[in-house]
Amino acid sequence: MSGSKTKIQLRVHPNAARSEVIFINEVLQVRVAAPPVKGKANKELITLLSQALGVSKGALAIIKGHTSRNKAITIDGLTQEEVMKRLFSSSSGVSSR
Repeated sequence: MSGSKTKIQLRVHPNAARSEVIFINEVLQVRVAAPPVKGKANKELITLLSQALGVSKGALAIIKGHTSRNKAITIDGLTQEEVMKRLFSSSSGVSSR
């Protein structure tokens, strides 16, 4: 992996029927089944993104919006192009079990 660090903006929807990464009007949105209580939704968000991007959970960090639906996340080791390519290719079928 390269030494790059990428920042993405996204909107989280807790208490969803299932966890998934989607794009609506070219805006990255992540639905998580966990409730927004005691960091459960944030934890599930990191787990889901790590699966979708093929990186470890440690490579992801929420840098803004810990208690908001709008969040800023950094991803270590991937370029912006790699992140978007992986999310676009996986958005049709990424869901947590």
